[in-house]
Amino acid sequence: MVTMSTGSEPSGAARTRAVSAIALGLARSAAFAGTAAVIPAAVALLPVLAALNLVGTRWSWNNLWSWFALGVIIVAVTGMLAHPVAVLFRIMLTKWAGLELACGYRSTLEPVRLSTGFWWNGSSYERSREDAEQDLRWRRMLEPAFRREVRWATLAATVILPVCGIPIGALVAAALMFRLATGPSIVAGGLLVVVAFALAPFAWRFVGPLAQRWLAAPTDPVLSPADLRAQRADLMAAHDAEVRRIERDLHDGAQSRITAVGLDLAAAERLMATDLDRARQLLRSARLGTAQSLQDLRDLVHGVYPPVLIERGLIPAVRALALDSPVLVDVAAPRDLPRLPSPLEAAVYFAAAELLSNVARHSGATEASIRIEQMTHTLEVEIADDGIGDADVRAGGGLDGVRRRLNAFEGTLRVDSPPGGPTRVRVTVPCE
Repeated sequence: MVTMSTGSEPSGAARTRAVSAIALGLARSAAFAGTAAVIPAAVALLPVLAALNLVGTRWSWNNLWSWFALGVIIVAVTGMLAHPVAVLFRIMLTKWAGLELACGYRSTLEPVRLSTGFWWNGSSYERSREDAEQDLRWRRMLEPAFRREVRWATLAATVILPVCGIPIGALVAAALMFRLATGPSIVAGGLLVVVAFALAPFAWRFVGPLAQRWLAAPTDPVLSPADLRAQRADLMAAHDAEVRRIERDLHDGAQSRITAVGLDLAAAERLMATDLDRARQLLRSARLGTAQSLQDLRDLVHGVYPPVLIERGLIPAVRALALDSPVLVDVAAPRDLPRLPSPLEAAVYFAAAELLSNVARHSGATEASIRIEQMTHTLEVEIADDGIGDADVRAGGGLDGVRRRLNAFEGTLRVDSPPGGPTRVRVTVPCE
């Protein structure tokens, strides 16, 4: 027996899919709109309760203190509800759009009680566990992730709520039109239903790309395998060169002097009984050799990290470089620049030292300037001179070495040096 298929099955499946898409779209739009409306609803409810004298203060639209209280309420409610609202959005987007949006909060330690009786939470010592947990909550509100969630809650209330609320609002308005039971109202209600059903499958879909842009934590740039190998090779070469320099300086300087001191002391010990004057001369020579060895060791340590950089920070160290330069150098830098991590400060310092050395040796400049400026997430150091220009990053050159050193910190080096000058070199390193 042969059964003939008809065109009703494909059309029926299409209708089923369309109805399913409309139903899912309405449900998801309603969920997104409802979540986005949590903070506006809470903010709107409190003045109503105040007007009804249910929270202790009578609301008045003509009272300046009422408006101030409303502002405080908006800030407080947004701060308290921003994280739960962001968590709900992440859960829905993971389930419905397959998006894994990292929150970006730093991991925190469970408060631990020390033998002194204080509680350590990974950042500070507190007298009780409650104080340690409260301190963590306050620190959490200072993180960039919390500011992203507050910004997202504001964006949800102003953008997601009206857009996702259109299909739901259209259906509610259609129901009101149908209740009037007049000809024009029925036509208007039918048009509103069509609008709601047409927009329902699509109204919620813009939330995913919007969340990827404004809610997700920024990701670190992914380096290619070639870049990773180059950075590893640079670090190994720099480490090997530094070890060899220290070995050479120790062998040629402090080690030979200390050996000579030992020989002088041994000779003085033998001469103590027979030639006291000669023994005193040898002891004096040993003392001078010891002082010189100590100076050699200090110079060796200073060659690794300059003492002014360690003790006073980047700005004084750069000013010291400018004073030692044979070229007149003007330094413009903020007075309140906070201390950066030691490796980052050293990288910026040695970059500035190499660039100033290039100015003195190759540019023919009479004047130069250093501008240091801290942005929101970066530190910029710009060195300019009035020399002959035509500087570029050549493989194996000094500028290439600066660039490779900065690559380990995701820093950049930009050179603007047309023939005839002037030359501007900008170093940018992340320092959030």
